[in-house]
Amino acid sequence: MLSRLSRPRTLALCALPVLALFGTAALAPLPFTLAQPGTTANVLGDDKGTPVITIKGEPTRTTDGRLLMTTIIATGPEADVGIGDVVDSWFRGDRAVMPRDSVYPTGDSEKEIEQHNLKDMRDSQNSAVEAALNYLDKKPGSVDVTLHLADVGGPSAGLFFSLGIIDKLVGDGSGGDLTGGRTVAGTGTIDADGTVGAVGGVSLKTQAARRDGATVFLVPKAECAQAKAEKPDGLRLIPVTTLKSAVSSLRALDQGGKVPSC
Repeated sequence: MLSRLSRPRTLALCALPVLALFGTAALAPLPFTLAQPGTTANVLGDDKGTPVITIKGEPTRTTDGRLLMTTIIATGPEADVGIGDVVDSWFRGDRAVMPRDSVYPTGDSEKEIEQHNLKDMRDSQNSAVEAALNYLDKKPGSVDVTLHLADVGGPSAGLFFSLGIIDKLVGDGSGGDLTGGRTVAGTGTIDADGTVGAVGGVSLKTQAARRDGATVFLVPKAECAQAKAEKPDGLRLIPVTTLKSAVSSLRALDQGGKVPSC
């Protein structure tokens, strides 16, 4: 004969497997990566005592203002991320939770990923130099540009390398600085033809930019909505699609012209 369980007793027994599941999840690593605002670097300045941009074969300008490329910091592909870390980061504006596979190629080791990132950075630097010289109608044979930025990987600094080269060579084209003396930050990949591409972690990069004194942030147009989601106070977002549009917007900003916004 089967006896009937009272409702409180039944609920208590049913809850045991659920509690056990949560207990196991709390201890088990989850397939997520946690990210936060990273460092910034002024491409018009020095990196560990070496100029970020060195130009030979053409006279260069002394620049005011800063052009800050931005980064994010993410947990490594082999880091253990628990449910407590995920919950804490989920409700914080200065943290992001992302599927690990969307950040790191499946199966790659940390060393392989580092090598991929460094290759992406080298390719980005080459494209940035080519894009800037194409914009200026200068031939690589008569202008030698060297870029140096240690401890940073990936392609997202491409746009700012190109802007830095242009500022050092011609400024705004009228004797002034491309920055207008401001601290301008931003992100974006760049192709040799000057096309600006989207990147990841834009909402975190805007926070790094404002933290380090930027008042203007250049963002790939496709990522305007993401940039606005956690936009810090005092930071103006300017969408860009090409190197030419980025230069035009900075010139207009300094001259009081019409500047696009997100």
